[in-house]
Amino acid sequence: MSEQAAKTGFDEFLHEVQNELLRHRIIAHNPYTEWFATGQATDAELRHFVQQFSVFSNLFLIAQLLKVINAPSLEQMRAGKEILMNELGVIYRSSKPASLRSVGPRGDQDVHGDPDLVSIEGSVEGSVYRHRAAHYEWMLGVGEALGLCYEDLGKRRHGSPTTLHFCDELSRTYGSEDPMVAEGASFAVENWAAAGFWQHLENGLLKIKQRRLPTLRVAFFTWHNRVEGQHADHVMDELREAFHAPYFDREKFFSGGRQILDAVATFWDGLEQDRLRGIGCRH
Repeated sequence: MSEQAAKTGFDEFLHEVQNELLRHRIIAHNPYTEWFATGQATDAELRHFVQQFSVFSNLFLIAQLLKVINAPSLEQMRAGKEILMNELGVIYRSSKPASLRSVGPRGDQDVHGDPDLVSIEGSVEGSVYRHRAAHYEWMLGVGEALGLCYEDLGKRRHGSPTTLHFCDELSRTYGSEDPMVAEGASFAVENWAAAGFWQHLENGLLKIKQRRLPTLRVAFFTWHNRVEGQHADHVMDELREAFHAPYFDREKFFSGGRQILDAVATFWDGLEQDRLRGIGCRH
């Protein structure tokens, strides 16, 4: 295939991606997070959200481990390990000079996190592990101000049916043995994460913290909002790499992407329906 033909083929594929995945309703419009951004959630509504999000956050580790196990190349396995190990508490270690590093905002650690634990760039290679750097421990910190303890968070038994459906679909598609199903799901998840829902959550939590819960720790959400903004810059390179992979399969790619976005929508729709029906935290 000539260079021009390859470019034309990728442009056509990109057009399909825009129509088939990036216009999915949960990327274009998320009623729950748009409401959450207003900061109007009651303590009961906030507890329910934190509990369900903690289940997703904890069970995501299973999907990420499957992604590592089923990676089609050593390079992709290592990329998956970077995410998994950082989730577990290995701090990103930057090779840049200190003056050039993106250390993030300084100040209130309840908002921005401990700058020694929350680096948003670099590699886990040659770095160190800290219990307090584990993302899930940051989530436990969110729950503390709401009266939620370790026993109330993160386990399957706390998940609603819609939350558990999302978690199981992550393992099935994002962690799939089929590299193109996994690639489609991974691409879709990255675009969902970069589409603004983290900003909605951060906005709402900061308003609540300022208005009535000054001890609320929100570093889990502010960190993810910052790091997903960086990931968005690499999405197109990853898409191009997938298109030129020897095992490229258009239909499987779109199937993986559509299925996980439908599952993402199920998760958020479940939270919205719970909110409207007044369903609270599961103890």
